[in-house]
Amino acid sequence: MRITFVKFIQFVHVIMENQTSILVTELKKLLNGGGAHVGFNNAVANLPFNLLGEKPHNLPYSIWQLVAHIKIAQWDMLKFSKDGLHQSPKWPEEYWPKELAPKDEQTWNNTIKQIDADLKEFIALLDTSDLYAPIPHGDGQSILREALQIADHNAYHIAEIVVIRRLLGAWKS
Repeated sequence: MRITFVKFIQFVHVIMENQTSILVTELKKLLNGGGAHVGFNNAVANLPFNLLGEKPHNLPYSIWQLVAHIKIAQWDMLKFSKDGLHQSPKWPEEYWPKELAPKDEQTWNNTIKQIDADLKEFIALLDTSDLYAPIPHGDGQSILREALQIADHNAYHIAEIVVIRRLLGAWKS
């Protein structure tokens, strides 16, 4: 049986779509946390407000500073991925809050909500974008690269949050 070139290309296209679908599913799992590491929401769950500004053992950051940094960096990667006119904050001073703790619980809660909303918005890009295409206004970045960067960056700082919680005796064993 002879396969035409068009049929062959259609077959390859179906295979590639399936592989991309598998990759998107795995990226979503990675971005949402879990599996090999703690997810963001679990890392900050049931955290006493009075501990957010603590820096045990001379560590450089408090939990609040790490969470606010995750928010800023993730927001920046999301906006960069979507908007050619987006201007990133100045590195490093505008990526880290100076305050050790949020001013109130409302600020804390709003920050958590913003991280979740921005992550959901980025995850939606995985379903609507060509993962491999260069972002037009970037210098080689793609949605795939930004997804991996968000996952890597967040996992790194989430681990720091867990360590601080352990040092403060505020982590489940």
